[in-house]
Amino acid sequence: MASVLGVLTDPHATASAIRKLRGAGFTDLDSYSPIPSHEIEEAMDRGPSRVRTWTLIGCLVGVTLGFLMTIWMSYDYPIIVGGKPYASIPPYTVIGFELNILFGGVLTVLGLMFHGMFLNRVDSGAYRPNFSGDQFGCVVNCGANDVERVEKLLRESGCTEVRVVEGA
Repeated sequence: MASVLGVLTDPHATASAIRKLRGAGFTDLDSYSPIPSHEIEEAMDRGPSRVRTWTLIGCLVGVTLGFLMTIWMSYDYPIIVGGKPYASIPPYTVIGFELNILFGGVLTVLGLMFHGMFLNRVDSGAYRPNFSGDQFGCVVNCGANDVERVEKLLRESGCTEVRVVEGA
């Protein structure tokens, strides 16, 4: 497995290079950008974030615990008010909603930390300080027999520098 780095100076050229590489069948791509760019994000086509699953689980756990906690407390210490049932759902909706928001928010933060800090800590050796300044980078992980083809595609896309990255 080899990694090829292409250095570009324009976000539009970077997005175009990524689209060209994806069109040629290369899907294991990574990019470095000094600014947020929706065009590059769309070209990468990574799909929806996995953090939303953490949010859904937190919300479902929160609303379930909210209702279970209030119903359990009602049956544990019953107070009959006006002949109403102990566990009436409408008054407990507020507690369920609040715990839905609380648990959803907490698990979202935990999901962001888990996916952002622990799963994506792969240093490909391709990062350069200029990628935080005025240059854009496109890294393609490919087989050793595809290196020449990737280099050609990157040069055609307007890369100022194309090289094989060591230690990737």
